[in-house]
Amino acid sequence: MSEIKERAQGINPYIEARNVFAMSAKSGGNIYESLNVIGSRSRQISVELKRELHSKLEEFASATDTLEEVHENKEQIEISKFYERLPNPAIIALNEFMNDELEYRLREDEEEA
Repeated sequence: MSEIKERAQGINPYIEARNVFAMSAKSGGNIYESLNVIGSRSRQISVELKRELHSKLEEFASATDTLEEVHENKEQIEISKFYERLPNPAIIALNEFMNDELEYRLREDEEEA
């Protein structure tokens, strides 16, 4: 199981209200910078999970499927259901950000250095 899937197991998959002031305080008082960091991490998580899911489902793919040959595979269904139950990548990224599990540098900081 990948690190993201392990961390996502304990996260509430439902959207809940968040304290915007606490979020903005994590990035020096700017909510837009916080949202940018969360959005970037969310895209990374999404790509990684999608890649994992496709690689697992490729095992079940057959090149000569016809309408009559398509049948339900219990393992394939279980894998798909597991990925569907995972929280949204944005929720995972927000949780990582609020728990100080992300390291990030803003581009302005890189240009000044």
